[in-house]
Amino acid sequence: MAEQATTALPFSLAALSRLDARQKMGAAVAIALAITILVGAVLWTKEAPYGVLFSNLSDQDGGQIVTSLQQQNIPYKFSTGGGAIMVPAGMVHDARLRLASQGLPKGGLVGFEVMENQKLGISQFAEQINYQRGLEGELARTIQTLSAVRGARVHLAIPKQTAFLRDDLKPSASVLVGLQPGRSLEAAQIAGIVHLVSSSVPQLNPAQVSVIDQNGNLISAQQDSLKNASLNPSQIKYVKDVEAQYLQRVETILEPLVGRGNFRAQVAAELDFTNVDQVAETYRPNPATEAAIRSQQTAESGAGNPPAIGVPGALSNQPPVPATAPITNPQIGGAGGAAGGQNNNYTRNATINYEVDKTVRHTRGAPGMVKRLSVAVVVNHKKGPEKDSKPGKPPSAEELKRINDLVKEAVGFSQTRGDSINVAAASFVPPEPEVVPESPLWQDPELIALGKELGKYLVFALIVYLIWTKLMKPLFEMLAAAAQRAEAERKAEAVRMRDTSEAYRASHGMATYDDKVKAARETAQQDPKLVAEMIKGWMGANGT
Repeated sequence: MAEQATTALPFSLAALSRLDARQKMGAAVAIALAITILVGAVLWTKEAPYGVLFSNLSDQDGGQIVTSLQQQNIPYKFSTGGGAIMVPAGMVHDARLRLASQGLPKGGLVGFEVMENQKLGISQFAEQINYQRGLEGELARTIQTLSAVRGARVHLAIPKQTAFLRDDLKPSASVLVGLQPGRSLEAAQIAGIVHLVSSSVPQLNPAQVSVIDQNGNLISAQQDSLKNASLNPSQIKYVKDVEAQYLQRVETILEPLVGRGNFRAQVAAELDFTNVDQVAETYRPNPATEAAIRSQQTAESGAGNPPAIGVPGALSNQPPVPATAPITNPQIGGAGGAAGGQNNNYTRNATINYEVDKTVRHTRGAPGMVKRLSVAVVVNHKKGPEKDSKPGKPPSAEELKRINDLVKEAVGFSQTRGDSINVAAASFVPPEPEVVPESPLWQDPELIALGKELGKYLVFALIVYLIWTKLMKPLFEMLAAAAQRAEAERKAEAVRMRDTSEAYRASHGMATYDDKVKAARETAQQDPKLVAEMIKGWMGANGT
């Protein structure tokens, strides 16, 4: 049993116990060193995930943040492009709060905090300069909060106040905005920046604020041109929305008919945003049957006695006095004038005033009415089977007419309004594939990342191999040799004990128990080491 266990194991605790103190200390140090190297290699290959602490920092802020991280013993590294500082994911929020307590990042701008450390006895000019610097920094920080703005700089030209109106100068401002890649500022955002700056500086006219982008384009001039043309940005946006709505109608009606990608359509809408207040008065001719008399006046003239007119009564209803000849009844005094007055000529005039027809109409036109629509549609030729290399056939005249009619109905075509629709057929040119220059194989980012990952595992395997060949294997060989030596000594001692016992028994011829006990005592006195080894052998045999 003991021999089988010794054969199965290269070494045992007994062999380890036979090593001296120096060998035991060396073995312990070797095992501890091997475990430490293995744990370190595992942690190195399985690096803790890093999170982004800050990105898109200026060089000044980046240097200050790195210095602060080094002082706080916080591990950090840079991203692949160098645009971000990364720390272990579990320390991101803690590091941000620590840096915020130090006022980092400052954003490369100085705000009103420059006024907190004013020195005693500073001049008024220096105070004015610091105030202007703080105001410029605060305005730039506010402008940077816009999502499309990556960075901003504000320059204020504030003249010195004077008591003479003739020498009074108005302030002006210039704003430089750095936009995010692929982003642009709308007209409303530009106007907001202009009014923000003008409202922050006393007596600053919005017309004296210039806004330019990172390419040097004066984008505030676009806003001024729209104002000079009496164009409202909301009206321009409304025109685009109307055109997009008509275009969506055309695409919706044509896509099931010719298929997606087989047609292109564009809509141009001309809208009328004028507010028209129209007042119209209309006069119709007066029909005789429908005429209404407003007033009437009559005057008559003639020879002889006029007809009886007036209000009926005694005097007006009496017949006229008969005429008498002057010879028979001569006139005396003024009688002749009276008689002759009865035969005078008289006139009668009649004036009739009719009511005149009059229509007063107040008309107010709604702004944003469509004045004219122009629609252009291009239909691709019909494609044959994929294996057929022949060009496609153009659509027939009937199909083009049907498409034209459908487009007219979709956009609400009006001939009186002057709308125009043009439908044409053409063979679309396939887009040319984008040619991307092939980079060398050793410059491929994915291949470089894969090589780094494989390199970690290769280094880990090399470390394990060196630990086994240079440290663990010699240790195991030393322990195995010690175990073999211990086993050989044990076997030799057992053989020697057996030979000695057999020789002793043969020489003394022990027969009784007392003789055996006596011989054992003598043997113990003569060779106590042999007796101790025998007892150990018995105890080991009983234990197994």
